[in-house]
Amino acid sequence: MVEFHIQAESEIPASSQLFNQIRFAIASRQFPPGHRLPSTRQLAMQTGLHRNTISKVYRQLEDAGFVDARAGAGIYVRAQGDEGGSSGSRSPIVDQHPQAYKLVQRSLDELLAHGCTLSQARELFLAEIDWRLRCSARVLVTSPREDIGAGELMVRELQQALQIPVQLVPLEELADVLDQARGGTVVTSRYFVGTAEAIAAPKSVRVIPIDIYDYRKELQQLKTIPGHSNIGLVSLSTGILRAAEVIIHSLRGDDLLVTTAQTEDAFKLNALVRSSQTIVCFDMTSYEAVKSAILRVRDDLIRAPRIVTCENYIGDKSIALLKRELGLE
Repeated sequence: MVEFHIQAESEIPASSQLFNQIRFAIASRQFPPGHRLPSTRQLAMQTGLHRNTISKVYRQLEDAGFVDARAGAGIYVRAQGDEGGSSGSRSPIVDQHPQAYKLVQRSLDELLAHGCTLSQARELFLAEIDWRLRCSARVLVTSPREDIGAGELMVRELQQALQIPVQLVPLEELADVLDQARGGTVVTSRYFVGTAEAIAAPKSVRVIPIDIYDYRKELQQLKTIPGHSNIGLVSLSTGILRAAEVIIHSLRGDDLLVTTAQTEDAFKLNALVRSSQTIVCFDMTSYEAVKSAILRVRDDLIRAPRIVTCENYIGDKSIALLKRELGLE
């Protein structure tokens, strides 16, 4: 560790003494690019100076272009001149994304400070980029065969939101499919992510879990339904139906009579439409199926049921994350 010495009796201000000593440490490569400077607390203990004085020196070093202050991370030595890359032949992308370029520079400085050569750093960057590109080339959605409807929901919403092909693979077949794939990204609900990761990890395939919609608005509506009402739940996913039934029971106990039906089960769907005062559709496919069922049995209905249609199955933040990870933004 570089030691700094401050002469308290000197006519030269203590802050100037420290500023020049640190600048010398940087110029002599005792503090190379990417090196983290001691904390103000460490320097205060070493030099006897007040931490405010040290902070002032660090600000002066930053203003002079010797260091960068990173919020929450500390003060780091900046690369000087062509150490940060030649500005004469740099890509126009640098001007389009200046902050991203600075991030690349800092990351490279840190790799060099940790002992990597430039060639090794280049190989690390390219390996990560190549892996991500291969992962982005193929997107797989997976869910257990017993709840393949959840997978169908994810595929429909992802294809609409991302505008790319998405393949649905039952969780039980995922290992065989990945054996034949050179790379890819597996997307699944957090309900199934543990199993998916165990299958994908040995094959160097990444798994991205998605957050499902929280149904907060719909749950509030359920609280206002009159007691002893019949409520129907319709979805492509058996898992959603099971979870919704349990949640409604926890909210209302036996106060509501709950009937469930999957979208493709016409018999149960017709019976549900006849008996329910309120029907909750957990996806647009279910909504269309319920509308068709109402038309089929309309002669048997005294009053058409009220229909509550939920928002997307996948949360907005997960869609944004996938766009970023797949390079679609």
